[in-house]
Amino acid sequence: MSTLVNVPKNGGLSSTNSNVNLPTWTNWIEDVFNKDLPNVFTSNFDHVISSPKINIKETSESFILEMAIPGIKKSDLNIDLDNDVLSISTEMKEETEHKEDNFTRREFGYSSFKRTFTLPETVDEAKIEAKHEDGVLSILLPKKEGAKKKPARSIEIS
Repeated sequence: MSTLVNVPKNGGLSSTNSNVNLPTWTNWIEDVFNKDLPNVFTSNFDHVISSPKINIKETSESFILEMAIPGIKKSDLNIDLDNDVLSISTEMKEETEHKEDNFTRREFGYSSFKRTFTLPETVDEAKIEAKHEDGVLSILLPKKEGAKKKPARSIEIS
């Protein structure tokens, strides 16, 4: 006796000839829209800045904030402090023009980001320092004297 259909344990039916995969309308639509766009469309969008990644480290003396910002110059950065809110931002505009005998090509781009952080009350705002080196912005947020972690000590019992 030959088996025409397999009956799995969950009770559903499956055909033994199910190795033929016919494309469905949904698969066709997904294939069309999920393919990479040609270079002509993407070449002008390669300078997009997403929100930069941040590392924050706490030591007994301070907080250290490090932000990866490759390709961004120190002169393009703004660091502001207003009511315990530290803001780091940039706004860059780029315009180029190429002229030849019978045509002119103009291209322009705009990119920006802004990250904000509410500082804890323990930060000594007067002593905040920032440094930009090798595509990394480092901001030192020193703690106030009363907030610094004191070293452990033993207390004698009298």
